[in-house]
Amino acid sequence: MSSSQKDVELWIENYSGSLLRQAYFLLANKEDAEDLVQDVFMTAFLMKDRYQGKSSPLTWLKGILNHKAADLYRRKYRGNETVSMDYFFDENGSWRDQDVRHHWDISTDTSASLLDNEKFNKSLQECLQALPQKWGFLIRQCYIQQKKAEEICQEVNISTTNYWKILQRSRMQLRKCLDIKWFNNTNNA
Repeated sequence: MSSSQKDVELWIENYSGSLLRQAYFLLANKEDAEDLVQDVFMTAFLMKDRYQGKSSPLTWLKGILNHKAADLYRRKYRGNETVSMDYFFDENGSWRDQDVRHHWDISTDTSASLLDNEKFNKSLQECLQALPQKWGFLIRQCYIQQKKAEEICQEVNISTTNYWKILQRSRMQLRKCLDIKWFNNTNNA
């Protein structure tokens, strides 16, 4: 067995869980995430000579994973999704929900601790999964991966105008979902 093969086997043993969690978070589809991680390890094996050790193996593997996720998105989710704006606007173009721009009544301390709250994270994940695939992917790339708009648009081959429209619609839908699942749910107090 070559040292390259041993290295990759060790990486599979040590990093599969972390990569699978990130892949699932990016794609929100278990089968796609599992396939993506397998593809990452195949690529790592084939491209092992390009790994120079300047970063940790996990960092290098996550870089491969992010590129593979963008490639998968381009292939699988590129189709034109249609979303009815009737959900947000009436026939006159007015907001259906006049309360759409309200602020949640939470303090800065509370908002920071929400991310540590397991129940809130579960609600957030459910809301992210309820978004159309394209929208969820872009939200994760922007807010979780903290990538720049230009980079995301280039990766998924969409215009910046389309990107910002999708983000706005995603935020509105996430807000509505979190209002229902978390902020207006008395079981979360």
